[in-house]
Amino acid sequence: MTRTIVESKTKTAVIGFDEPFCVIGERINPTGRKKLAAELEAGDYSTVESDAIAQAAAGATVLDINAGVVYNSNPNPNETEPPLMTAIVELVQGLVDLPLCIDSSVPAALEAGLQAAHGRPLLNSVTGEEERLEYVLPLVKKYNVPVVAISNDDTGISEDPDVRFAVAKKIVERAADFGIPAHDIVVDPLVMPIGAMGTAGQQVFTLVRRLREELGVNTTCGASNISFGLPNRHGINNAFLPMAMGAGMTSAIMNPIALPVKQAEIEAKKVEIAAAGLILPEDMDDETFCQLFGLGSMKPRAGKEMEAIHAANFLTNNDPHGGNWIKFNKAPPKPGEEVRTGGRAGSRSRRRRA
Repeated sequence: MTRTIVESKTKTAVIGFDEPFCVIGERINPTGRKKLAAELEAGDYSTVESDAIAQAAAGATVLDINAGVVYNSNPNPNETEPPLMTAIVELVQGLVDLPLCIDSSVPAALEAGLQAAHGRPLLNSVTGEEERLEYVLPLVKKYNVPVVAISNDDTGISEDPDVRFAVAKKIVERAADFGIPAHDIVVDPLVMPIGAMGTAGQQVFTLVRRLREELGVNTTCGASNISFGLPNRHGINNAFLPMAMGAGMTSAIMNPIALPVKQAEIEAKKVEIAAAGLILPEDMDDETFCQLFGLGSMKPRAGKEMEAIHAANFLTNNDPHGGNWIKFNKAPPKPGEEVRTGGRAGSRSRRRRA
């Protein structure tokens, strides 16, 4: 069986056909996040810290690190991104012990991340473009790391799944010329938005099966691409991920956490409840209110996509006896409960010995 090994200083993650699905946390990425981009330019890493810790707590297997900020003070990413990548990698691996995925379109930033990372990170990414192949594949060989191979080339992204398969095959064959084995290639067949292409899901499932059976490679994708532009994106993502897993997909770059409920949402719900004539207890805190009225939580927690993945792992026997499913669904102990439980257990133990 194909097994792709990704390591931190203390942990090993295995991406494989007979392994639990690998969740690559995507949150440490300033693309489309103006607040995070502004923080990073100002040297403020507080959101990076909280995102790293929250994703690890939610069950991410690997953390993607992207430092793609276009500074207002210096718009040249070739100058600004490499030192920023180094700083973020060093910070994150000082907070959590998960393996990392070094993610950049800037070649110098890729190498900066590889130099700073402990263990054996995943490199994201190489494409079928000649210039990219000639730069990235020697890096992969030099640092002996696995790499994400994205199925587009100099002609762009094809809507024809056969063309995307051919690009993936080309990358695998070119990697072999550098002495890079197929088990160190994780192919992203590119997920199209289902709202724009009705066959997008079917295409991906077919491609994943071909990549597994004909090339023997592991696969990944940007999971949320499938639901882009549609309402209730979580509902589509929750269906897509287990179906992709059933087709043979072995990892995804995704958000593992459910984002906290915003204060504005809480206030709007309270207005709605008051208008209905309901009176709430004066001492009810906002967290209890969120839980009671189905808003979610004010704290980051594992998202519904993680629930779907854990269930699919169980159903495909990649969670023997359902231990991880049970753990995932176990309510966290209330403050002080563990101590009280331990005390009672200790008392019972003493009575038995007597």
